[in-house]
This record gives sequence, structure tokens and C-alpha cells, in this order.
Amino acid sequence: MNSTFKLWTQLGLGTALAGGLLAACAGEPEGEIGGESGDDAGTKVVAAGETSGAAGGEGEGGVAVADAATDPVAYGIALAVTEAHVVAARDAYAAGNKDAAAEMFAHPAAEVLVEMDPVFAKLGVADFKDLLTTASVAAADGKSVAEVAAAYDAIIAALRGAAAKAPDNGAPAATVAAAVIADMIERASTMYHITAKQDRYEAYLDGYGFASVAASTFATTDAAIKADNPALHTRITDALGVLKQAYPTTTRPAKLAVQQGAVSAASSRVMLATTS
Repeated sequence: MNSTFKLWTQLGLGTALAGGLLAACAGEPEGEIGGESGDDAGTKVVAAGETSGAAGGEGEGGVAVADAATDPVAYGIALAVTEAHVVAARDAYAAGNKDAAAEMFAHPAAEVLVEMDPVFAKLGVADFKDLLTTASVAAADGKSVAEVAAAYDAIIAALRGAAAKAPDNGAPAATVAAAVIADMIERASTMYHITAKQDRYEAYLDGYGFASVAASTFATTDAAIKADNPALHTRITDALGVLKQAYPTTTRPAKLAVQQGAVSAASSRVMLATTS
């Protein structure tokens, strides 16, 4: 059994099978993994605000895939959720968390990208799920940090290429960016709430990824957002400051540094500002 098939079997990501991720595993069965059928074992991306059947019970909200072909915010969120996972994977691997990194690289393929296939096809975006498989296998096999980072870079390049083909409904770029950032902040807040109540490392690492992508996206769009909506810019700045304290590194602290209520309040202020 080769490394790719072994990895997906261990993760139980049946949806990945539906997306053909194991087609390259010559001679390996594609019908079932771990006794579960591909239709039953995987995850589904659902409309925003609903509960996702995420592998491992991540508790994330879904991605509005039905809107992504025409709505640049829904489309941007799908890409940002993917990026959040691979950022967390890269940083976790650099910190020595090999298994967590392998899972983080793998999850978006099943949780987001399989469902986005029709959208990408319509917009002319080439399938890049195999890049996540490559990165995940590299992490699972204990490759060098440099090799895993190179696999990460290939995914980011594909995501940037996909972003260049985002649908245009006339919404200002700053408004779209702010909405995506607000969504990442809210997801980070949700994961922090779960982390405060459970010992699961995965929830903390998810939150770290969402917070990281919110910050990196804001770093490249902050002037435009400030010009478009100064009040929202201030609230995003404040929320990112709180999240930086809440998620200082990929290592889950023994005691959380920020009260969960403070994180929720900061996110709520951002969400309110996006609708005012």
C-alpha cells in the first residue's frame, strides 16, 4: 500500500475518494475505506451558518458553495478556508507536529475542494487537489521542513491563481476582502470557543489557521478597507490584536491566554460593522 492510499485510509476521508484523489494509487481499491463507503465516510460543505459534518467534528461553519460561482465573497471564503488549513499545516509541521500537519493539509481537499469542483470548472480553474495530497503525504512521511514548505508554496500559488479568476458581481474589492476577513475572524472565534471547552488540539490549530489568514489578508488590503469603511477597519484591527494573543503559535497552551468572551465580543463587533 503506497503512502497516498495509506494516508487517506488513516484519515477516513471518503469524500476524497469521490473527488478521485486516489486515482493515482494504481491497483488500490476505490470503493471503500476502512469499511465505510465513499458517500458515507466523508464530509460535506454546507451553506454558511449551518453545521458541517466535518471530519473529526471540527465544528466549523460551512462554505456557501452554491453561491461561489457568482458571489466573490463566498468564493473567497472557500479559498480562505483552504488556505487557513494549509498555513496551519505548514506551521505545525515546522513546530514538529507531523501528524497534525498531515491531517491539516488533507482536510480542505475533502471539506471544500471536492464540492468546489463544478465552480472551478465553470471559472476555468485547474484542479489542484493533488497538491494538497502531495503536501499531506510529504508531512506524513516526515520529509524535510523545506520539502513540506515547498509543497505548501505550490498550494498557495494555485490558490492565488484561483483567486485571480474569482467571479465579479460588481462589489468593491475592499468590501469583498473585508467580508472574507470577517468570516475568518468569526471562524477563529468559534474554534476558540470549542478550544476553551475541550482539549482537542485540532480545534485550536484550525483557529490558528483562520486567525493567520485573516491577518495576512488584512495586511494586503488594510488601506483599501480603511478608505472604504474606517469603522470596520478599526474593529478588524482590534479583533486581530485579540486573536494574536489567543493564538500566539501553533502550540496549544496549557492555559488559554484570552478569555473566550473577549474573543467572541471582538468578532461580534466586526460582524456588526460589516452589516452597518
